[in-house]
Amino acid sequence: MAAPRAVLLLSGKRKSGKDFVAEELRSRLGPDVCTVLRLSGPLKEQYAKRLLDASAYKETFRQDMIRWGEEKRHTDPGFFCRAAVEGALQPVWVVSDTRRLSDVEWFRDVYGDVVQTVRVVATEETRKRRNWVFVTGVDDAESECGLDQGVAFDWVITNDGDKVALGEQLEMLLQSLQRSL
Repeated sequence: MAAPRAVLLLSGKRKSGKDFVAEELRSRLGPDVCTVLRLSGPLKEQYAKRLLDASAYKETFRQDMIRWGEEKRHTDPGFFCRAAVEGALQPVWVVSDTRRLSDVEWFRDVYGDVVQTVRVVATEETRKRRNWVFVTGVDDAESECGLDQGVAFDWVITNDGDKVALGEQLEMLLQSLQRSL
C-alpha cells in the first residue's frame, strides 16, 4: 500500500449525498488518481459472516449491525479503518462514510497532514426527497451523530440538488488537492 498524498474524510447525515459527492470527486480526478473507500464495507463484510448475506438483511438488521460494529470499535478503534485502506494504491483516498470521531482520529494519527475533513450537508427537505425517513435507533445513534460536534471541518459541501453550486464547491476542493499531487 502506497502512502496517500491526500485523504478526504467525508461525513454527513443519511441521504445527504456522501456517496454521490465521493463518486463525483473520483470521476473528476480519475480512477488512477482517486479511490473511494468505505468504512461500512468492512463492517458489512464482517457482519455478513454472521448472517451469510448482509444485503438482504441490511435494513432489518441495521440496528444490530450498528451495535456489533460499536462493540468491535470499542475493542479496536482502527479495525474498520485498517480494513478499508487495505490495498489502496491511488494517491487520493476519499472515505465516503466517516461517521465517528475515532475514525477521524485514526486517520489523522496514521496519515497526518494529508487528511482533510469534508462535511456533506443537505436540508431535511432534500433528504426527504431522497426517501429519507427518521428511524429511531439509527438516525439518533453515534453512527449518524458522532461528528455533529467536535470536528472543525476543512470543507463543507452543500448538496441540495443544485448541480452548478455543487460543481463550484467541488472545483474549489479539487484545486486545493492539486497542490498535493
